[in-house]
Amino acid sequence: MKTIVRSDERALLFKDGNYMKHLMPGNYRFWSFADYQVTTLNVSKPFSVPDKDINLFLQDEELLKELTVVDVKDYEYVLHFEDGKITRLLPTGKYAFWNVWKRHEFIRVDARNPEIPADIDVSVLARLNSTYLQSYEVANHETGLLFIDNTYRKSLKPGKYYFWKGPVTAQVKTVDLRQLQLDMTGQEMMTEDKVTLRLNFVCQYRIIDPLKALEVKSFEDQVYVMLQLVLREYVGTMKLDELLRAKQEIGTYAIGKLNGQSGDLGISFLSAGVKDIILPGDVKEILNTVLIAEKQAQANLITRREETASTRSLLNTAKLLDENETLYRLKELEFLEKICDKIGNISLTNGGNMLEQLNSLFSAKGK
Repeated sequence: MKTIVRSDERALLFKDGNYMKHLMPGNYRFWSFADYQVTTLNVSKPFSVPDKDINLFLQDEELLKELTVVDVKDYEYVLHFEDGKITRLLPTGKYAFWNVWKRHEFIRVDARNPEIPADIDVSVLARLNSTYLQSYEVANHETGLLFIDNTYRKSLKPGKYYFWKGPVTAQVKTVDLRQLQLDMTGQEMMTEDKVTLRLNFVCQYRIIDPLKALEVKSFEDQVYVMLQLVLREYVGTMKLDELLRAKQEIGTYAIGKLNGQSGDLGISFLSAGVKDIILPGDVKEILNTVLIAEKQAQANLITRREETASTRSLLNTAKLLDENETLYRLKELEFLEKICDKIGNISLTNGGNMLEQLNSLFSAKGK
């Protein structure tokens, strides 16, 4: 039996199924009557023999000179580099690589610590199998909270983070730090005078303590209930008329009250205000009737004031005309001018009172 081992190969010689030795590049002949088998391996690939345990070959000292052996413990991962380039991640097990043509380097990491060591470049992690890695992203408007085995470890700035998958779990929870808005729509409330109304209210807030906010179950629901209770407290102590007059003050009251209670939630309320106060139909009709009556009363008052002022002005004019004959004559001429605007020609005789002559003229024309 003739066997050729090329320069990029090594061969393993078996006799009767038992490993004998490894063969360097060259030409080999074996007796055909003997049960020899030759397994040829490419030195550019990891050392591996089908259906054979690696420990069988590690007893060969000559073979070991051409192999680099790595033993990965149960709690370890090993990063394998060939000629300075990452090729694979090695989980638990024993591995061998030909050191004939390539330079092999290894970085051991403890999988019990899920945080990636600082000396491992991110570009290396991006090429690894996701079976052994998990990643989280923290956006620019967020902060990240790192939990190791459900225990808070530290906060994370915006960026992308990688963690080993292993016996210890890592989890990153993100919290939005932007200004948030809570809308309360159609909330039914009762005033002190037993009027049921619906309130549309809006408030803006921001999370200032992400860890506290994350520790609160159903965070948004609790903020909503807090706002609801504050508004009920305010509306319930005011009569409807007072509430309608002071609706702009509800926001100020709510902000002060909410910020006094929001420390346990890790938030700060920034602004708040009433959007709408919706009254029942019958109450709205009553208020419209009252408003119309008030406006009519105001209009009547203004009319009476104008009539009184007009009468007082006429009285003053009459007194002036009675006391001043020249003014009286001027007034006559003023009336005459107005009459002339309506009548084409007027002829008067000398002597006598002008008004009497005009009266006679109009009386004669009427006949």
